[in-house]
Amino acid sequence: MNTQPNNTIALSAVLITLNAGKQLAAALESLKFCDDIVVIDSNSDDNTAEIAQQYGARILQQSWLGFGPQKQFAVAQARHDWVLCLDADERITPQLETSIRAMVQQAQQGLLPTEVAGFDMPRCNYFLGRYLRHGEGYPDYSRRLFNRMKANWSDDAVHEKVESCMTGVRFEKLQGDLLHESAESLESYLLKQNRYTSIQARALAERGKWPGVGKLVLSPVVRFIKFYVVRKGFLDGWPGLVHIAIGCFNSFIKYAKTRELMQQKRE
Repeated sequence: MNTQPNNTIALSAVLITLNAGKQLAAALESLKFCDDIVVIDSNSDDNTAEIAQQYGARILQQSWLGFGPQKQFAVAQARHDWVLCLDADERITPQLETSIRAMVQQAQQGLLPTEVAGFDMPRCNYFLGRYLRHGEGYPDYSRRLFNRMKANWSDDAVHEKVESCMTGVRFEKLQGDLLHESAESLESYLLKQNRYTSIQARALAERGKWPGVGKLVLSPVVRFIKFYVVRKGFLDGWPGLVHIAIGCFNSFIKYAKTRELMQQKRE
């Protein structure tokens, strides 16, 4: 396999950060196999920049643009077209690293089909003291590895996603987990979810989406049945129950906030 010095591979790892000093080191440690690491920071006032420098990352400051645009900016700074995007509280497992190395080798040898634009990887979420292995919490496929000439992040301010930017391409799956080791408390998690539902509601209202009462009522019910019953979220114990309960409430409150905004527009 054609690798770079110190057994690294020709791949750009890209992260966006804000006061991520407590989490960043573990993420960067799991990315040491990449020969290019880029950290786009939003003017942190902790030791985020120092930690990034310790791991040899290139660090640039960029005021917050929203999740999608911020990640687009980060990807544009990469040295390679193939980019691996990570959050500061995520880690690449050894099995996933092996899969990524194999993919890069295929690409270097011209064995990767040209229509492959990127890869989804199973993300395993740590919640209330345990890794969730069912329901909404797993496999939670996340598209984090892609060729920026064929795909990029959407413009969404929250719940951004990687989309193809050309026709005739496809995305495949990798083996190995991406660990999401959020250390936040239940209180902080709920506060974040409240912010997210407000952002989503504003986006829906701007597009003129008026959710009916049926949407408010049925969306949480369908979500509960799908993830807690069909996908066996109940096997994750009480953390699994809390996780799906919050998800169902988010479905309801997102549409309730949208109706409120739409009503305000009509008054």
